[in-house]
Amino acid sequence: MSAPPVQSSVLSFENARRAVEDHAARILLPGTETVDLLDAAGRVLAEPVLADRDIPPFPRSTRDGYAVRSVDLTNLPVTLDVIAEIKAGEKQEAIPSSLGSGQTASIMTGAPVPSGADAVVMVEYTLRQADRVAITRAVTPGENVVDRGAEAKQRSGLLDRGLRLTEAAIALAASVGKSRLEVFSRPRVAVLTTGDEIVDVKTAPGPTQIRNSNSYSLAVQIRCAGGQPVLLPIAPDEPRALQRLIEKGLESDLLLMTGGVSMGRYDLVEEVLSEMEAEFFFTGAKIQPGRPVVFGRCGAGAPARETPATYFFGLPGNPISTMVTFELFAHPMLAALAGQSPEKLTFLHARLKREIRIKSGLKRFLPAILSGEFENSEVELVAWQGSGDIAATARANCYAVIPADRETIAAGEWVAVLPR
Repeated sequence: MSAPPVQSSVLSFENARRAVEDHAARILLPGTETVDLLDAAGRVLAEPVLADRDIPPFPRSTRDGYAVRSVDLTNLPVTLDVIAEIKAGEKQEAIPSSLGSGQTASIMTGAPVPSGADAVVMVEYTLRQADRVAITRAVTPGENVVDRGAEAKQRSGLLDRGLRLTEAAIALAASVGKSRLEVFSRPRVAVLTTGDEIVDVKTAPGPTQIRNSNSYSLAVQIRCAGGQPVLLPIAPDEPRALQRLIEKGLESDLLLMTGGVSMGRYDLVEEVLSEMEAEFFFTGAKIQPGRPVVFGRCGAGAPARETPATYFFGLPGNPISTMVTFELFAHPMLAALAGQSPEKLTFLHARLKREIRIKSGLKRFLPAILSGEFENSEVELVAWQGSGDIAATARANCYAVIPADRETIAAGEWVAVLPR
């Protein structure tokens, strides 16, 4: 008995994205492991990182100059006695116990400000004369000084659980002595490319065949998003063989399928999933490229199933559609499976270099090049031959985001940009 047809549910881009985010917010946190600090880069933190002492641990000078009592600079110019020189990392015994009236200490950036001093005069406003210095500019209390504990107090939180570890986060962890960090395990993401026309990358294609590029683009995107790709064999356009491979893919934490989700006679993915009693949250989004994207879950409410319910995405088979729909929809689900705290999708903005004329009705994510210098950024579309044009995407460094209600956007207008 064949499965009933899948009820079509085509959502606006915004509603489709929110549907994914809502489900991603319900994901249970994965297991954890402890890794060396450098190996934690790009992973998701599973433990809070706390300050092991006040940061900075002493009042710190932010300038080269002279540590002073600001009250001594009321009447200018003034000449003070230089009683010490303090460099960064100076031993405690070399630092004056206190500055008295009329005294100063030469000080370097990053060095501890001695007791009694409440400001630092920049060296540019001084003239050194042996063991005395003339000062020509006043300072206010606290000027050019970072107080002890101003950045963080001992035992206060520095990095939150669920944070993806960037170079700055790794540096901060290193600054508090964390040589190893507890991180969430990488989710396994199965990739299943479908279609009789697809052959392995090592195979010489026939006249009507193409090599499998989607599995490799998705594997790179999965790794960049913090997942571990699991590449499955290419699925033929035959229901039983396709079902066996889908079942294999559902053993991973997330299943991504490419191809077979359009309206053609041999687009079998939705039909096979329906027979497997999958639950569909949407079967299309009003975007270009990528309109036939599918999002659902398989295994919920099936107690006989040995593995828990697994989310899946059916991504269109055209290469640009595959890449775009991964970033827009699969990425937030993968991030949740990796333990990352939820993040909303945000766009950059740049001025349009050349006019765009396009049909309205779909929100479009078109390959583009972001260029310019400093604050003067501009974006222009890459010439492309549709969503199968991989070469165009390889030349692009972003996607220009065109609203569904616009047919013409003039050169010089601001447009949204999705970085790649």
